[in-house]
Amino acid sequence: MKMAVLAIIAGILGLFSGFQPLVHAADSSTGGKKVLILYYSWSGNTRELAKQIQVQIGGDLIELETVKPYPTDYNQTVDQAKKELEAKYLPPLKTRVDNLASYDLIFLGSPNWWYTLSGPVRTFLSQNNLAGKTVAPFMTHGGGGFANSINDLKAFCPNATILEGLALSGGRAKNAQNDVKRWLNTLGIASGNL
Repeated sequence: MKMAVLAIIAGILGLFSGFQPLVHAADSSTGGKKVLILYYSWSGNTRELAKQIQVQIGGDLIELETVKPYPTDYNQTVDQAKKELEAKYLPPLKTRVDNLASYDLIFLGSPNWWYTLSGPVRTFLSQNNLAGKTVAPFMTHGGGGFANSINDLKAFCPNATILEGLALSGGRAKNAQNDVKRWLNTLGIASGNL
């Protein structure tokens, strides 16, 4: 109740000040576990999966945004992502998650960029300690699945519990409700199960 009132107040203030709340307070606490769905999406495919997860279990939804957006051209973005990865460059983020410590379960979404996590997700992981958290990774891809992403995620979060992930072709993202539901059920996570 308190979260809903705060979300309404933040929304009203936002109308007058241009403020955009970082967290959308849907049902952020399901069955006693506080859930965060955090993701980066360039094309919208990973965003689509994130929203489907939220519809099925609730949770706060936060999209990572970079200070300087990636190009809208696919090939330019692919080239930039490769250069960033080779240089170990971490693009600065506009998004901050000030209340990260309050979450128990974090769904972490990324597109597969050059066989690993996207630059914005790597930036987030390098700047935030997920020790003691449970992380459920999800990824969209063009045919590479998770590739090295899970091993890289474990390297960023050695003291977190990493659950089995969901990797789907980007073309399937819009109609993946059943895939998401099966995955959540496999993890033992459902609306009344947290």
